[in-house]
Amino acid sequence: MQTYLLSQLFNGSSLAENFTTCPENATICDGTSCVLPEDNFNETLSVVLSTVLTIMLALVMFSMGCNVVLKNFLHHIKRPWGICVGFLCQFGIMPLTAFLLSLAFNILPIQAVVVLIMGCCPGGTASNVIAYWVDGDMDLSISMTTCSTLLAMGMMPLCLFIYTKMWTDSDAIVLPYKSIGTSLLALVIPVSFGIFVNHKWPSKAKIILKVGSIVGAILIVLIAVVGGILYKGSWVITPKLWIIGTIFPAAGYSLGFLLARLAGLSWHRCRTVSLETGMQNTQLCSTIVQLSFSPAQLELMFTFPLIYSIFQLLFALLILGGYRLYRRFHVKTKTDVEKTEQKEDSTSNAKINEGFVSNETK
Repeated sequence: MQTYLLSQLFNGSSLAENFTTCPENATICDGTSCVLPEDNFNETLSVVLSTVLTIMLALVMFSMGCNVVLKNFLHHIKRPWGICVGFLCQFGIMPLTAFLLSLAFNILPIQAVVVLIMGCCPGGTASNVIAYWVDGDMDLSISMTTCSTLLAMGMMPLCLFIYTKMWTDSDAIVLPYKSIGTSLLALVIPVSFGIFVNHKWPSKAKIILKVGSIVGAILIVLIAVVGGILYKGSWVITPKLWIIGTIFPAAGYSLGFLLARLAGLSWHRCRTVSLETGMQNTQLCSTIVQLSFSPAQLELMFTFPLIYSIFQLLFALLILGGYRLYRRFHVKTKTDVEKTEQKEDSTSNAKINEGFVSNETK
């Protein structure tokens, strides 16, 4: 149900004349306040889009699984050094960063709580798509996403208990274990099928991977746009949350990369850990927020997950663009050097062996 104020429809003069007038579809009328039937359009649209996006996401994760080699995946599970570094980033760096940002900007307690919830969430599946485009370690990326989602069932309550004490009772925050379990199934099942396809039909898996990577990139943008349209009425919030929403993902990417490098991981794994750290499961954060707080409280903080998702995507695209430019320059330079070395080697060998030198080397 929603409250409908007559003062929003009539100016001051007409309000005096129509003091008791209510819309025809009002169910209850009391002076200037009328109760209208609940508009279920947004709710219905949200359910339909969520279903479509979930199916698309499952297909994308199936295609990402087509790039995973079972042997390498099991290697990360058996020797989980990369996973441990990602775990420290995910449930160590991110919650601490959220806590420090909330203190530094002195935001309202209810706003600090939503920032902390975002920091305690596991990695999102969008990181797997971006990791593919930056030539990351896909086996590590998917194993990190799977493990962080699974471990979130225990680590999220622990992190929220530690960091939200000064603002609210952690028991007031409802963790949707069903949603976490659903996210885990939506990740594990299609990826498992993708790994199987890659094992049995590697040539077909490559085609599926190329198509899925493009669809995945489109899906990431689509989710951000849909979220902005569905919740366009919640964009008026304090500038402090906009600033935190900008700094937070950038800090996650940077600190994740730095810690991975300090841990001795290779460059492509550092990129993977960086993306897994900075790209959070914003849909899970939105679900927790909706389940835990009243409509009045939601007005102060509901938009933050959307802000974070926008800037995490923006920075991910900047990372992708920067890497592609670097790769183009690096590969070109490396190829030129190799060609020069091969040319010099062939010439020197010809002189030593007193053999013929082709026209191409003269």
